[in-house]
Amino acid sequence: MGVVVDGKRAAVFLDRDGTIIELKNYLRSFDEIKLIPHAAEGLKILQDTEYLLVVITNQSGVARGYFTEDFVKETNDRISELFAEQGVFIDAFYYCPHHPDYGVGAYRQDCECRKPKMGMIKKAVSDFCIDLSESWIIGDNDPDIRMAINAHIKSALVKTGYGEEVLLNYPEDLKAPDIIANDIYHAAKLIASRNGENR
Repeated sequence: MGVVVDGKRAAVFLDRDGTIIELKNYLRSFDEIKLIPHAAEGLKILQDTEYLLVVITNQSGVARGYFTEDFVKETNDRISELFAEQGVFIDAFYYCPHHPDYGVGAYRQDCECRKPKMGMIKKAVSDFCIDLSESWIIGDNDPDIRMAINAHIKSALVKTGYGEEVLLNYPEDLKAPDIIANDIYHAAKLIASRNGENR
């Protein structure tokens, strides 16, 4: 069983910090990388349902001078390794290093890749043959939900990371997510169930 329509694969776009790894105040050390409990089991459910697993993350710490793009790439590689050790293979990572108000040079800009804009999704669609109509975004913050709305795809808000706080102060102008889940594992089970999986 898979999520394939007219040769296109559906994807689950995953926020990184607070969704699949524990939220830190600008993670700056590999020692700080901790997977959210049961995140691997959750992604395994999505992987077994044949969704592409695509991480999309704002990393304005680059613009702010807290760390380099190389550190972001190395961190993503380490996260990929931690999931691979548990049989989960992330198809791609995309990140935005910019910020509209902080940083210097090219990093300080109102770019098209910073969530909730769609630059990272457009790049993923270009790199993979993705059917957005069957795809999802899972995240812990309102830019993730706004990005899903901009892309016309389904959304899941998890209560890890910033999620609980976001739910307590949910923006009045923001459409409710399709799913509210305790964590990435819970979200994955609900998404797979909607696709016909019985877990």
